Amino acid sequence: MHMDTRHNSLAAALAPKSVAIIGASDNPDKVGGRPVDYLRRFGYAGNIYPVNPARSVVQGLPCYPDVASLPEAPDLAIVAVAGAAVATTVRACAARGVRTAIILSSGFGETGEDGLQQQAELAQVAARAGMRLVGPNSQGLANFSNGAVANFSTMFTQLASQDGPVAIVSQSGATSAALYTLLRERGVGVRYVLATGNEADTTVSELAQVVTEDPAIKLIVLYMESLQDPEVLAAAAAQARRKGIPIVMLKAGRSASGMAAAQSHTGALVNEDGVVDAFLHRHAIWRVADPASIVNVAELYLKGMRSLGRRLVVVSNSGSSCVMCADMADELGLQLGELASSTRERIKEALASFATSSNPIDLTTALLGNSGALGGVLRALGEDPAGDLYLISLPVAGAGYDLERLAEDTAAFEAATGKTVVVTATLASALAPFRRRGLVTFTSERQAMLALDQASRHFALMHAVLPAAPDGEGIVLPEGAAPFLSEADSLAIAASAGLPVAAYRVCHDVDQALAAWRQLGGAVAVKACSEALPHKSEYGLVFLNANSEDAVRSAFESCRDGMATLGVPWGGVIVARMERGRREFAIGGKTDPVFGPVIMVSDGGKYIEAMPDFCLLVPPFDAAEVRTALSRLRVAPLFAGVRGEPPMDVTALCDAVVAVAAVMQRSGGEIASIDLNPVMVRSEGEGVVIVDALIERQPHAHSVSVSGSARAAKTVEEMKS
Repeated sequence: MHMDTRHNSLAAALAPKSVAIIGASDNPDKVGGRPVDYLRRFGYAGNIYPVNPARSVVQGLPCYPDVASLPEAPDLAIVAVAGAAVATTVRACAARGVRTAIILSSGFGETGEDGLQQQAELAQVAARAGMRLVGPNSQGLANFSNGAVANFSTMFTQLASQDGPVAIVSQSGATSAALYTLLRERGVGVRYVLATGNEADTTVSELAQVVTEDPAIKLIVLYMESLQDPEVLAAAAAQARRKGIPIVMLKAGRSASGMAAAQSHTGALVNEDGVVDAFLHRHAIWRVADPASIVNVAELYLKGMRSLGRRLVVVSNSGSSCVMCADMADELGLQLGELASSTRERIKEALASFATSSNPIDLTTALLGNSGALGGVLRALGEDPAGDLYLISLPVAGAGYDLERLAEDTAAFEAATGKTVVVTATLASALAPFRRRGLVTFTSERQAMLALDQASRHFALMHAVLPAAPDGEGIVLPEGAAPFLSEADSLAIAASAGLPVAAYRVCHDVDQALAAWRQLGGAVAVKACSEALPHKSEYGLVFLNANSEDAVRSAFESCRDGMATLGVPWGGVIVARMERGRREFAIGGKTDPVFGPVIMVSDGGKYIEAMPDFCLLVPPFDAAEVRTALSRLRVAPLFAGVRGEPPMDVTALCDAVVAVAAVMQRSGGEIASIDLNPVMVRSEGEGVVIVDALIERQPHAHSVSVSGSARAAKTVEEMKS
């Protein structure tokens, strides 16, 4: 089926002209009865066709004995039958020309290999007929804008529905319902609640792409346990980014236990978590740890942010709140805006003499005797460009406070300045006047500041300019069938890409080795070189600090004889200048089978396995993004130099990482992995130098690389031999 047709069928499933419920029940509390009830309850205006051979009427509607008897081919069919009847029903839907079928039934991929096979057969039947499948093990689809609630969640009867600007797309039905409930309890309207279940066919990514086309959607919330089509999610994210729609994802399966649970839940094939993080960051999808982190920020997302800075101004009638907010701002990396002296003078005029006019601004008890004091402060702040984010904290607000006036002045400030404003108060009742005026409110300062932190970071990420793909000709690997290139060939490719490699010579006899030592000047490393010997140090075929004729001769002969003993093809012996630096790092690249090129930068040295310290990036990226990623390493404080040391050349390290990404991208998928280890980082202005390199060809299912940087994480564990 053409991709546009597949996409259009899913779009039609959210706005179907007709819906069939196979296995329809007269009991609205049963799985087969609830969709019938919901379609009628929520005002669906299309044709509803219950199908059940045992009934002539279901919930007051004419009931049909089978799908073939329907008066038309429905846009959407809900399969609510059990066991072997599912396959029969799917074949019947395919034969009748149904565009999309939702399989509510469970007992497929989540049960193991047999279930996966049955699930795959269902998908094949559907694909041959050009029919889309949602599920199996799906809770269904719901669109509250048109009443097409083809879903059996009980939560839709517990809270009054309200169409709104939020779309929820989830592999898990329970999580989709939980997110719906939490948002509705917060007063946020939700348009779509879509659950994909086992994803035999339709994925979260595809439905995310569909809902981005709805102009009413302002926030997309995703829950995933596995990601099998990153290119589709990337396209959805790009479309959402162009429209200014934030995408927030709860991605489960971070831990080994979580991965195992995901497989038993939806039969998901769980992705390596660090790579997922890097991919989501590249596409400006914000990953959260729990549903509360979505709901807490939802209203800020829906308001949007016209100012993308992170300078915070706090105004409170509690000195302790001012102190705690200052502490938390430091914790979160939010800068307290520096107010102009003229602004502070105007604030003093609006407040009592003992109030604080610097940021955070302590109103003290001024609001009790002067309801206009807050408005005066805010008018002064409105003419000062020092702030982007404003927190109005009123932990003490009740009798004696003119909350309506305070809310009116705060709303006027927000409208006049376009700045992001949140209000906190301990009493929910004290927040009611602010909420009525459309202000975002919280019952704790910590909630508010976490929300400001997340939203400001996310909107900045959405507006960041994506680097262009690298220019230059493709990387062509030397001919050969061996899984790995020799070190010499690997170093040559690195050097051709502009990477700074240590000076070396490939020598085929002792005289050449001695000549190389003399030319390089000083101590050298002598290493066996063969495409069949990627792990030469494990065989004792690396000799360091050779700095005499006898030492170079002995090392060369040991390498030659050792290679002969091992029976590996002769590629000569590398004689390379011994290099030193301030610190060892490792740079690794891998072509992930799902996500494509992934780059790792890791602290190096002998403790790399015991104390992994690394970051992952998905190209394209620039040196500035690498620097930001490196700043999150545990060793980052060392970059600036400690105890009188000069700074390290982080700029050169960042440039090297960008160059490695370019090699991976320009290889056209021919490189399975690349490992540069160690990379010696010198003092600022002195650059970096690559001492060893290893490139693995693609594809070679039997071979894996020995990336030193990969030892820092599971991703790179796959590169080890």
